[in-house]
Order: sequence, then C-alpha cells, then structure tokens
Amino acid sequence: MNHLALCSLLSLIAIMANSPYSHADTDRQATICTPQQTISVDQPAMHLWYQQPAQYFEESLPIGNGKLGALVYGGIADNLIFLNDITLWTGKPIDKEADKDAHQWIPNIREALFREDYKTADQLQKHVQGKNSEYYQPLATLHLRDLHGNRHENYYRELDIDSALCKDRYTIDGITYRREYFASNPDKVIAIHISADQGRSICYDIALGSQVPHRIKTKKSGKGKQQAVTMTLTGHAVGDEQETTHFCSTLLLQTADGTVSIKNDSVASIENASSLTIYFCNETSFNGADKHPVREAAPYLERITDQAWHLYNYSYRQLRERHISDYQHIYQRFRLRLGNPTDDRTRTTEQQLKDYTAQRGGNQYLETLYTQYGRYLLISSSRTAGVPANLQGLWANKLYSPWRGNYTVNINLEENYWPSFVANMEEMAMPLDQFIHALSINGKTTAANYYDIHRGWCSSHNSDIWAMTNPVGEKRESPKWSNWNMGGAWLVNTLWERYLFSQDEGYLLDTAFPLMRGACEFCIDWLTENPKQAGELITAPSTSPENIFQTDQGYQGATCYGGTADLAIIRELLTNTREAIRILDKYDRKGKAERKPLAKEIDQTLPRLHPYTIGKEGDLNEWYYDWKDPEPTHRHQSHLIGLYPGMHLRDTTLLRACEQTLIQKGDETTGWSTGWRVNLWARLKKAEQAYHIFQKLLTYVTPDDAPRSGRRSGGTYPNLFDAHPPFQIDGNFGGTAGVCEMLIQSDGKCIELLPALPQAWQEGSVSGICARCGYEVSMEWHNGIVSKVAIKGKRKGSVTVRFNGQEKKIKVAAED
Repeated sequence: MNHLALCSLLSLIAIMANSPYSHADTDRQATICTPQQTISVDQPAMHLWYQQPAQYFEESLPIGNGKLGALVYGGIADNLIFLNDITLWTGKPIDKEADKDAHQWIPNIREALFREDYKTADQLQKHVQGKNSEYYQPLATLHLRDLHGNRHENYYRELDIDSALCKDRYTIDGITYRREYFASNPDKVIAIHISADQGRSICYDIALGSQVPHRIKTKKSGKGKQQAVTMTLTGHAVGDEQETTHFCSTLLLQTADGTVSIKNDSVASIENASSLTIYFCNETSFNGADKHPVREAAPYLERITDQAWHLYNYSYRQLRERHISDYQHIYQRFRLRLGNPTDDRTRTTEQQLKDYTAQRGGNQYLETLYTQYGRYLLISSSRTAGVPANLQGLWANKLYSPWRGNYTVNINLEENYWPSFVANMEEMAMPLDQFIHALSINGKTTAANYYDIHRGWCSSHNSDIWAMTNPVGEKRESPKWSNWNMGGAWLVNTLWERYLFSQDEGYLLDTAFPLMRGACEFCIDWLTENPKQAGELITAPSTSPENIFQTDQGYQGATCYGGTADLAIIRELLTNTREAIRILDKYDRKGKAERKPLAKEIDQTLPRLHPYTIGKEGDLNEWYYDWKDPEPTHRHQSHLIGLYPGMHLRDTTLLRACEQTLIQKGDETTGWSTGWRVNLWARLKKAEQAYHIFQKLLTYVTPDDAPRSGRRSGGTYPNLFDAHPPFQIDGNFGGTAGVCEMLIQSDGKCIELLPALPQAWQEGSVSGICARCGYEVSMEWHNGIVSKVAIKGKRKGSVTVRFNGQEKKIKVAAED
C-alpha cells in the first residue's frame, strides 16, 4: 500500500498445494520472495440491497463524509432523508466553577467503605456528581416527493460500500427513474442526482425542514437551461438561542430544463425536467470545545457561502469522481475474503440476515460484508477534527437521541475505534486524539473539584462535544454508572495503540505521551493505601461500570473499594506509559531527565497494586471480595479489560479465570457487548466460541417501531446497524475488530496468523490487515493452513511470525 514507507515480501508455501494438512504439521519451509510479488484478494462486490423503501430508521441507508450524514429512506411519493452534522449539539463549554467543593465528600465515602457500610457509601456518592451531558441533535429533514405518486414497480435500493454510493430506482408508466446519493469529504457536500430514461419526465416537490428551531428562505435564479433554486435553512440546537450551537444550511437545486417554481419558503417544485441535481451543505457555529458557540462562534455564515460557491466549479460527475477517489484511498487498503463468499443476488440483505439467523450461519458473503460495513461506517462518521464518532456514529433521526447520542466512555467510545488501526484506517482516529486533548484540559478541573487531586487529569462516564469530564448523575442518579472516573485512563490506550501500529516516535512524544502522563499522574494520586492489606494500593471509592454486587449480608450496591476494572485500567496505563518512557528515552534523550521521576513513580506503584483474584467458581473476581453477582450475565465485562483491549493479562491461571467468566456471562447480551465478547474469545484463541458469538452479533433484530414479531435483544437491524437495542454503532465496530482479532494477533514482537480461525473460514484471504510494530500483512490460507503471506514494514527490523504451528523470525529490510 502506498501509505507505507517500506516493503518486504514473505511467502510461506505449503509442501504440496493439494495435500491434506493438519495443524500438527510443522515441517513446512518458509521462503522469502521478491518484493515485487503481491497477494491479490478476490473480494466480491460489497453492497446492501433491498426491494422496497425503508419504513423505519433501522432500514434506512447511511451515507456520511465524517461531518455531514444522511439517512436515505428511498420512498417514491415521499422519499424521506434525515440530515445530520456531527457538530450540532446543545449547550456550551463547561463551567469550571461547578461543584468545586464536591471533593470534600471523598473522605466520608472512604470512611464508610472501610467500615463496610456500602449503603451509606452509595448515598454519599451522589454528592460527587455533576451535570449530565448535552444532546446530539438532528439537523434537517428533506422530502423528495415524486409527483407521479406511489404507483411504481421494479423498485431497487442499494448501498455500495465499495464506492460509498447509495442508489435506488423504480419504474412508473414504463419510465425508469434513478437516484444516486453520496456524501463527499473533499467537497463538504451531500449530493443527490435524479435522472430518467425518458426526457422531461421528472416532476418533484422538494421540501426542507427541521425538528430544531429554524427559519427557511427560498429563492429562484436563472432562466431557460440554467435554472436553480436555493433554500437557506438557519437555526439552532434546542435551548436558549444565546447559549447553544447555531447552523446555516444551503440546499441547491439545479436542472437544465423543465419548469421550476417556489410553492412556499420550504417547498420548491420541479416539473418536466430531464434531470435534477441537489446539493446540501451545512456549517455550525461550533468552534472548539472551549469556545462559546455564540460569543466565540466559528464564521459559519462565511463558510457556508464559500462552500455553496465552490460547487459551481465542478460538475456533478466531477464531484462524484472526487468523492469516490477520496473514499477508496482509505477503504481499498483492506480487502477480505472469508471462506468462499458469493454475491447473492436472489435474496435481499434483510432476507440474508433473517436466513443467517434461522440457519445459524452459512453465509460467508454476509460475514465479509458486515466486516467491511464497519469500516465504511467509521470512514463515514469520523473525519472531523476534535469530534469523534458518537453513540450514533453521526446518524440521528430523533430530537433527543437515545442516551443523548453522547460519548459513553466506560466502553462505547473506546470500542468505536478498535478497528481503526488493525483494519488499516489510522486517520479515522485523528478526531479522537484531539478530543482526548480537550478532555485533558477539562479533566484537570474535574480532578481538582471532585477528587482534590492537582496533578494530571481524569474523565468520567459520559462526555459530549464540549469535552465534559465530570462525574454525571446530577446528584440523584445511581452511582453504578454515574460515579466512575477511569474514562481518561482507558481512552489514552487508543493513543498508545496508534503508536504501536504506526511506530511514529514523534507522535508518541508530542501527542500520546503528554496525555498518557497526565492520566498516569491522576491515577497514581487517586490510589490509596489498602487498610485491609498493608502495602497494597487500591481505588476508593470504586465501581464496576453499570454493574452491582451483593455482599455476604445481602446488600446490593455499586460503590466499593478495589474494583478489578479500575485496577486493570490503571495497570494497563502504567505498564504502557512505562514502556513509552523507555522508547522516548532513546528517541528524545534531552527529555530523559524530565521523564525520570514519573518512571520511578510507576516502578514503585505497579508492584503495589492489589492483584487479580479468582473466585470460588474459578472466575476472575470483579470486586475486591468474591461477592455474588446478582446478574451473572451482565452486559459489562469491565474486569476483563486487561485481556482485551488491554494486553497485560497473560498469566495462564488468570486466562483460565477469564474464560470461566465468559462462560458465566453466556451468549445473550446487547449488541456492543456481543462485539466485545467476540474479541475476548478471540484473544483467548477459542476460535469456535469467538465465531459463535460473532454469529450471535449477526442475529436479525426487528426495527424498534415495527410490530414486535421478531427479536428485540442485541444483534443486527435490517440495514446492518448494531442493535443494543436501540441502535448504538459501537457493536458494528466491535464486530469488525473481532474478525480481525480472529485473523491476526500481535504484540509488537510477534505476529500470529490465524490465531482463532473457525472451521467455517478454512479458506480465505486478506490484504492490508495491520499488526503492531508497524507491519501490514496480506495472506492466503487453505484448509486452515497459511499458504502465502506478505509483510510490509515501516522500517528495517525483524519480527517473529507464528503460523501453522511454527515460529520464524523474519527480517524486514528497509526500502532505499
């Protein structure tokens, strides 16, 4: 791939191509081939398709350019399209004076905990809560109404994820109408083109509106063959107009013939046209997490004017080509063939999903499609500086999205970015880097106000576009989810992962390490001496995200001390930061002395952390004590963070305890949790169980507002959106990462190929899958045995490759 700096090719060939293999065979010889050789992956066309318009949100097709998004329903008499801008949120920057004395309750909570009065601790925790997050908002609604009515035939609708184009077509009175939709990143526009196979047959009403407070002005321009209508939509997110985000949208309608008229300010009419092109642009006043959206607004009115004029420089065809080129530059890096997938043109995507559920698998095309769809969604929703993909990605149809459409930092935001590096789309994590930096600034205030800690920074359960970091709950909600301060410590693991995959020491020095350091400093100061065991360090108060315990006395609560999840996150953070210091001490010798005190603190702290413990049932204890879990199948498995996405939990005995924990958890859970469990089972190298859980993720779920005739728990909706339910996008990303984890695992020293390959995928190939330490791998396998592999590296070095029951150390030579 052209984004890597050097290339070396390794080909591992089985003794005889048609001989029977078994994993016990270890005498196959590896041969190093010339760099000119490549591995071509025969991936079938990837698209979702349907034979009727969408009726529900979970049937609509999403397009996005990382900032603007649309949900296309595809109706005829009324083609509803929801429009979104990832920067349109309620609210304004945080109040740094809020709850500045909340930390005074921490000693009282600790005192209650250490006398084992968990009920009092739960009540006191509510004093250490701040405001809840702001709301992600829908932007606009667009209606395309074919004036011929709804008497159509031969309807077809698809989302082509190889080119990020949505299309539909239908026939009325022998005339076939075609519509195409895309969201362009380079040109910041959503474009729609309507054509027909007979001239002057297009008759449409175009209506623009919004659920948030708004105004619309419409004007007509041009004559004859150059007619246009411009609709200008202005408004603001819900709330005080002077204290929330504003926006301005431009909708431009262009036609070369026909009659154009304005029915009212929100509806334009086009009759007897041969084609119709629609462009939609939007800008908001959001100017950064620390800037007031009115008093310090971005110049959004000037920007939207520039964008509208920019569109006149290109034809629709040119904009389309620029869009496809930009998208495929990222998308085409990674190609996949699981088993022998064939593009099924006899069953719609929804029917394939239903059949897959009923037959418990058997569709390798759908599995490949689902994996690539996760990549499509991340490319489409994560390309805006400082604004990562939220719980909805960027697609929302409700004024108030479920869970406010916010950033849930006790798993969901992290899971959004699990596939970004391994699936070869590193740039998609850029918004998260900048968002974490904004969290670190606000997190210093939170550390001081709520915890009386004056070094470093922390972040809590929820956040929003304003990078709020305070514990939420508004002094009235359950501490089981409100009172948790490990969000920052967990999030920075993504920065460390980016370094591991990129090997960019400059990024580590300038971006990742300062944020990791601040999170470390907070955690070191937050740890407290364990009065139950001299010399140990624990967290107090502590919670295990969204779960509760039951004490031996029967009390069910959330607030405890020494929770395993806290200590797992801290152990992973300290271990990674210590390794970052070791690397930077070689790269940046001038800064070595400045980093030395932190290295010493980490070295003194790590051995004192309360260790993992195993319960009487052989599972990994979630709390300090081996308490009963009132809900053993609970969706969260936060105490397994050290197994995945962390990498420090490697002890054989503890790994067996992790496996027992997952057995207790069972197979039925929410969508995002299912995605996480795929990765956990894969990391344990339990191929068939990982695949079984992946199949559960692809279980058909009925749309939320449809008649309740189908499954309502975790799985996948007709448009392949993840079902929590309702929709949360993190399960899609977890599923993509899980497939990658079954195909490749790496720790920077060793790359293991096909570590958790299920029987269903005994044949296959992949190109452009990435490994830690800067390697990109392509490979083919037959009968479950690697037959050919190519490795590209970013620099000269060597790596141990484990495959087919053997290990080989491979030298990777630098390109001149």
